[in-house]
Amino acid sequence: MKSLPHFCRGEVIRGFGRGSKELGIPTANFPDSVVDNLPADINTGIYYGWACVGNGEVYKMVMSIGWNPYYKNTKKSMETHVIHTFKEDFYGEILSVVMVGYIRPERSYNSLEALIAAINSDIEEAKFKLELPEHIKLREDNFFTSNPISSSALPTTTASTSQTIMNGH
Repeated sequence: MKSLPHFCRGEVIRGFGRGSKELGIPTANFPDSVVDNLPADINTGIYYGWACVGNGEVYKMVMSIGWNPYYKNTKKSMETHVIHTFKEDFYGEILSVVMVGYIRPERSYNSLEALIAAINSDIEEAKFKLELPEHIKLREDNFFTSNPISSSALPTTTASTSQTIMNGH
């Protein structure tokens, strides 16, 4: 995938409500404007990289892009699990991520337990791969230091202006 690393940013919106409640693995969801502007060679599947909420610290992350076959979603989504325990939800905050690498394609599972085990395996793989020197340097990228504080700092026409913001590789 020649579009990696891929930088994107957007307001955290409410998703399906399954990450924390059903899976015990909270996720932050991007709006359609971010999902719809992914480069064509970013396939559905599981990715790893770095994420930052607002002007906070940069943490490791895993992201699912696609239709979540286990749940048979009809809408493509980008769900980011930031590998950090936050004290509270951050809906409405700006999430900035850099997708560094690809772990696997999305799959369906026979049980919720199998899905959770796969996600936990993805998290462990992400933690390991992000320790590689070529990936650690992206944690310090100035993309994260130029992060807007709140969604009000984003342009109101995200669809037309976001390409510059979102794809900074």
